[in-house]
Amino acid sequence: MAKNTVEYVARPFEGISVEADLVAMREVVPAATIAVRTTEEYGSRDVIITTFLPDSWPALHRQDGTVLLAMQTLAGSGDLSRDIAANLLEALDSEPGTPVVRSGLPGPGPRLQDVIDWSGDLTVEVHDNVDFWVDPSTDMTEEVRASLDDAAESMIDTVKLSSVDSAYWNRIGAKEFLRWSMPRDEDQVMNAIARLHARRESAIGEARFLGAFRSCGIVIPVWELPRGSEAEDIDGAVGEYWPRLAAELDNDAPLTSDERRAKAGLVSRQVTLR
Repeated sequence: MAKNTVEYVARPFEGISVEADLVAMREVVPAATIAVRTTEEYGSRDVIITTFLPDSWPALHRQDGTVLLAMQTLAGSGDLSRDIAANLLEALDSEPGTPVVRSGLPGPGPRLQDVIDWSGDLTVEVHDNVDFWVDPSTDMTEEVRASLDDAAESMIDTVKLSSVDSAYWNRIGAKEFLRWSMPRDEDQVMNAIARLHARRESAIGEARFLGAFRSCGIVIPVWELPRGSEAEDIDGAVGEYWPRLAAELDNDAPLTSDERRAKAGLVSRQVTLR
């Protein structure tokens, strides 16, 4: 199927209640899951959205009938939501125990917004291993156990904060970071942080603002935390910081000259992912 048969969508998960977490799961969270169901039109089937699967499979119809759908998968049609929905539909139609191994790009068709019921209280569960890949009723062989342990060893420590939505503490090597995925227009977020930065208020306590990742039409601002900080050490401070940031997110006044200069510096630190 030709690449240009699907219209390009800059913000593919817009309108989904957990948009920011889906982007974080694709880019900065090593292992997490969200339990969802397909819509009635698509069979009301149980699905576990996850970060990644073995051998970079886009999806897996597990032996027990559970369908696992990966966010960290190759795409390229121009609409990531369509690409991942196509993986899901193929998995739903496959036999139990079968992974999806996609070789081409899907044409126009339903998107995740159409296939999954996003209503209700959806919960992101962060894991320190990938044991959820395996049917819990299956006997664990030594080979499978070793494979799961190898995958877990490569993952960075990650905790989802409780004080705000879609914010994740990460430890990478000897440093700790806050990565906060925000389901807002890119300019809206960068303008808000620029206003705070111009007033020397972009830090969260002793956590220094570093820059932001840009992905799937939104941004993931990043702060470097004091060395040795644990998630519980900064969770409260992030919650206290949120009202100040939220006020600036709703501020639609033109940027001042100082704020424009601050924004120019911040934007120069942005990194576009994928």
